[in-house]
Amino acid sequence: MAFVSGVVGSPRRSESVICVAMDRRAFLSAAGGTMASVLSQVSSPGGSVSDAAEAVEYTLPPLPYPYDALEPYIDTETMKIHHDKHHKAYMSKLNGIVDKVDAIKSPTIENLETALRDISSINDDSVKKTLKDNGGGYYNHILYFEEMSKNGAREPSGKLADEIAKEFGSFTEFKSAFTKAAVGQFGSGWAWLYRDGKTGKLAVRGYANQDSPLLDGHKPILGCDVWEHAYYLKYNNRRPEYVEAWWNVVNWDVVAARA
Repeated sequence: MAFVSGVVGSPRRSESVICVAMDRRAFLSAAGGTMASVLSQVSSPGGSVSDAAEAVEYTLPPLPYPYDALEPYIDTETMKIHHDKHHKAYMSKLNGIVDKVDAIKSPTIENLETALRDISSINDDSVKKTLKDNGGGYYNHILYFEEMSKNGAREPSGKLADEIAKEFGSFTEFKSAFTKAAVGQFGSGWAWLYRDGKTGKLAVRGYANQDSPLLDGHKPILGCDVWEHAYYLKYNNRRPEYVEAWWNVVNWDVVAARA
């Protein structure tokens, strides 16, 4: 599958666009390609490596499927607004602090994970809030859009299926617990399946706003966005219907690869 990642050049020279073919394993890197990749591929007559490095920012990865691919469960217009407007807004505000957070001066997804885990070490409250809200929003949506497809496995298998059965009793009981967390999350937020950073066990809970298990030192595995922008055009205030429909597009092949 091919993705396009744009890298803005130095203000002293024209914009450079990098087109990179990637497989699924490289999807997350499309959001913020490694510095080495950028430096090896940027080519600007008379330019220097330092000019290219100075201007690297997080970019908006295209959806890994057409806007209408999740119909009838998630409608086309919602996908357009959700990805092209909301996700892009989180990215833009995150880029406003890239030079203020050491961990993301080289803007990769892995470094963003590190910054969110270590957010308590940031002293500037304004920068911390922007990282939490917009860095979190950018990161969460990368996972959310990647984990959905009508063509993937509809239920977990293998090791992940065994773990879910062990921790929750059955896949049905897990879905019930996750749905309860999603529907019951007060206001805007997310429901998450995650691996506990201390025990290594799977767990489920809701998080407010753009918070995620990363903030508590855990590993996010599956997230359901329950902000109204994720469903209101089709489902209005009927969040339970959205969550029930969302289960039809969860791609357990992708989820298992994260686990």
